[in-house]
Amino acid sequence: MAGQRVFPLSCVVQHYAWGKMGSSSEVARLLASNDPLAQIAEDKPYAELWMGTHPRGDAKILDNHISQKTLGQWIAENQDCLGSKELAEKLHLQAPQHYPDANHKPEMAIALTSFQGLCGFRPVEEILTFLKKVPEFQFLIGDAASTQLRQSTSIDAQAVASALRNCFSQLMKSEKKVVVEQLNLLVKRVSQQVSAGNNMEDICGELLLQLHQQYPGDIGCFAIYFLNLLTLKPGEAMFLEANVPHAYVKGDCVECMACSDNTVRAGLTPKFIDVPTLCEMLSYTPTPSKDRLFLPTQSQEDPYLFIYDPPVPDFTIMKMEVPGSVTEYKVLALDSASILLMVEGTVTASTPTTQAAISLQRGGVLFIGANESVSLKLTVPKDLLMFRACCLL
Repeated sequence: MAGQRVFPLSCVVQHYAWGKMGSSSEVARLLASNDPLAQIAEDKPYAELWMGTHPRGDAKILDNHISQKTLGQWIAENQDCLGSKELAEKLHLQAPQHYPDANHKPEMAIALTSFQGLCGFRPVEEILTFLKKVPEFQFLIGDAASTQLRQSTSIDAQAVASALRNCFSQLMKSEKKVVVEQLNLLVKRVSQQVSAGNNMEDICGELLLQLHQQYPGDIGCFAIYFLNLLTLKPGEAMFLEANVPHAYVKGDCVECMACSDNTVRAGLTPKFIDVPTLCEMLSYTPTPSKDRLFLPTQSQEDPYLFIYDPPVPDFTIMKMEVPGSVTEYKVLALDSASILLMVEGTVTASTPTTQAAISLQRGGVLFIGANESVSLKLTVPKDLLMFRACCLL
């Protein structure tokens, strides 16, 4: 066992309140597909399946010999599995501005289904249009901040960022009572127009009503007028640098991020809210929604491999779509350790170091040590869909 560097993992489920209930959640379905004995509670939300070594969700190794050991414990005893050098040292050498001590939190979401999210500040022109069309939004921002934003567009980027920060802070620091009053007025007006058959998409009417139904009276409902709304098709992705405001609205995705749980929240959540910190830390750089889309590149060597390589050294994601007509597929060795998730398909995995072939099916998760290649033999002639998180250094 000491030499084995490829093994399946049992991963931790997070039951956050915003998760889908029971078996309506892809998280629960992946869990049940991989473990027939898994008991899915239909009255409990299944939000995330964590694959990694975070202290609040350290995966366990599925092996008869070391079943009590977590992935984090095993890595601590087998540092060479990460690569020829320690990963932290490499990260610090490549990007010391990001790794002096504390972790930042860049992240990427790749859609599994049609996926909708709010991501980054909209272009100023769009925000100004909403200020004209949504009097309740204008009321909360106030005339002074609105005027500053409008005038900033003729100055420079720094003036825009300052004005945008002022506007967003005015909204987020509004009194709860005033927010609820204005939101109720807006929801009533939009509901009446929709009932009359009028299209209210010019002010995101449908999304507003949806969010208000989930989080009545929540200040985050007004954030839709500040943030880009992205709708991703399966396989499309959005990348978020650290300090970019965002909210995932609906759909299923594979998400990868730096090993950090430092989320600062201000709305659309029952969790702890910290408005002053959020307003202070955000990146107030407006960008068009299309600039938030992140498209993969197709490998020239492997026609089934698509690579999402964001402009940070923390992680890279690989998507593998292999047709069922292929009987065997080789997962190539990398310089870093990686984690593979099987979303669709059934295979047996083997390497020169594995004592026996590993059965892997939908929902299965495999840890792959650095410089290890894995051969996947399709046991059922159906298409494979896999994602592999790694660190290309």
